[in-house]
Amino acid sequence: MRTHESVTTVRAIGILAHVDAGKTTLTERVLFLTGAVHKRGEVHDGTTVTDFDPQERDRGITIFAAAVSCAWAGHRVDLLDTPGHVDFSDEVERSLRVLDGAVAVFDAVAGVEPQSEAVWRQADRHGVPRIAFVNKLDRAGADLDSAVESIRTRLGVVPLPVQLPIGREDGFAGVVDLIGMRAYVWPDGGGTFIEGEVPDDLREEALRRRRRLDETVAELCPDALEEFCERGELSPATLRRALRQLTLDGGAVVVLCGSAYRNRGVEPLLDAVVAYLPSPADMPPVRGTVPADPAAPFTALAFKVTSTATGRMTYVRVYAGTIEKGGTVLDTASGRTERISRVLRVQADRRTEIDRARPGDIVALVGPKGTRAGATLCAPDAPLVLEPPSTADPVVSVAVEARRSTDTGRLATALARLSEEDPSLVVRSDPETGQTLLSGLGELHLEVAVEKLRRDRGLEVTVGRPQVAYRETVDRGVTGLLYRHVKQDGGSGQFAHVVLDVEPLGPNPSDTSNTSDTSDTEGEFVFGSTVTGGRVPQEYVRAVEAGCRDALAEGPLGGHPVTGVRVTLTDGATHPKDSSELAFRAAGRFALREALRASAMTLLEPVADVTVTVPEESVGAVLGDLAARRGRVTDRTARGGTAVVTATVPLAELFGYASRLRGRTQGRGTFTTRPAGYAPAPRPQG
Repeated sequence: MRTHESVTTVRAIGILAHVDAGKTTLTERVLFLTGAVHKRGEVHDGTTVTDFDPQERDRGITIFAAAVSCAWAGHRVDLLDTPGHVDFSDEVERSLRVLDGAVAVFDAVAGVEPQSEAVWRQADRHGVPRIAFVNKLDRAGADLDSAVESIRTRLGVVPLPVQLPIGREDGFAGVVDLIGMRAYVWPDGGGTFIEGEVPDDLREEALRRRRRLDETVAELCPDALEEFCERGELSPATLRRALRQLTLDGGAVVVLCGSAYRNRGVEPLLDAVVAYLPSPADMPPVRGTVPADPAAPFTALAFKVTSTATGRMTYVRVYAGTIEKGGTVLDTASGRTERISRVLRVQADRRTEIDRARPGDIVALVGPKGTRAGATLCAPDAPLVLEPPSTADPVVSVAVEARRSTDTGRLATALARLSEEDPSLVVRSDPETGQTLLSGLGELHLEVAVEKLRRDRGLEVTVGRPQVAYRETVDRGVTGLLYRHVKQDGGSGQFAHVVLDVEPLGPNPSDTSNTSDTSDTEGEFVFGSTVTGGRVPQEYVRAVEAGCRDALAEGPLGGHPVTGVRVTLTDGATHPKDSSELAFRAAGRFALREALRASAMTLLEPVADVTVTVPEESVGAVLGDLAARRGRVTDRTARGGTAVVTATVPLAELFGYASRLRGRTQGRGTFTTRPAGYAPAPRPQG
């Protein structure tokens, strides 16, 4: 094992997991072991470095992605501790966009939990290499093999355990390193591990597992196969090289284990981060930029914006070039040049000013006044646009009003600042009531946002009942709808003639027996044209498509966005003088509105997959309550005196569910949710 030394290269790493899997505790132990802090913080005491926001300490969960930096084995490790709650998945999305690698943390008792799977899929989309850490091996019911099997079955990857636990549950004392065939044991009082021979009672099992590891790696890695065929085994050096290659290309996942709370297994994990996860130089060029090169023009992506008492900070990941204090950058999203007054190395809520930032660095910049998350900052003479992180559509809204009319202006400013810091928060005005609506990814997401208004801005606000974001879709469409747009008001007129076919996209949304498929159509719109003979020029076809997209903003049932629809332009006509793109865009908009009013439409509501963990004796009450909430149970398993129930439930029925579940289970029940798309809402009675 190695201790931290002078820094040579960088690792930009994230910690990903389900809520309560131990991400923040693991981050605290990493900071302590690397000498970045001199006292271990605890989540239950509210003394952690990364959960520094008052709301995080009050609630005992991570809400905001926090950046910290430390050094290990000659490498600087920039760590992002990300939230595990589904309502803050957009924080994870923005973090993953700027990471080179990640450590996925799993509970040794629960294995792969719903949000673990969700963040894993997010990392898949971004191509982020990962290693796995099975945490909490000291808990009753902990089992490494079960957790590894859940990684295999639920995530669809090849797990490669490189350690064997020494002791079970409360007797967990250390690990056997299967690569070097050495044992590492941590004393009960904490402190440095003791390295020694593999215990006699574990030697045969360790050799068996090492043999299985060699065979699996040889099957997956051609370079290792040749040595395995010649020698019948792999040398430690070859095995490590193969594990690194498999990690980088996603062919398998290295699995380590330990107990972060009891300080066991963290040093080997840090060694694995350095050995297997990539440096910026290992990564392919990010889309739109050049390889990591300090001599190249400066290029960075802003992924987070925060406002503090001392000013506005923009968190960036540097991909190429360097940026120094006093430098000037171009914000390609706004077209403005911004002066950098300070460059900060961030340690959660503490900052250290540095002279410059290089490729691979995750730092905070002070100076940019209008930069938003997702913007590219680059050298003014070498403009470039990087692909921004995607932002999830909000599914829950609340009306927000200032209690004092004199605070209305302050509230509008504070809400605008909130949506700047968190792009998944959307502020809009209800056209019917004139109320200000704040929309987000869940009930907790909005609770946290409102509490920030109260705590950080000193605003007294009233909040309405949460409302879900409905969608509308086509159940049965129309064909041959003709619309003629003619307008003559002096001078050049407007003329456009279009004929549209409208049909559902994907499965029949009214088929409630197949609700799991309805999410496939969420957010989808397909436009096509079968017009021949040049009856509608191509530029007018594009204008018709733009007009149709305009019409999808408000459906005929209740003004909700329309999704899951296919529109085909089948015919049309033009006028030699009065036709224009503007006229055909208007024709497309009005034609589709008429077509939707003539179609059979279905109202869709957001649904969520809910996983409820309760004592066996409470299962009946929980199942009855889920049924009353229009839930559809999809799975039920027993696990050591507890039952795990999975159901699909309309999001509107989950408001207030936490307190109801606590009441029905004497406070012993817990649940997690994740979005599951949209499903048909009940048809109104009468």
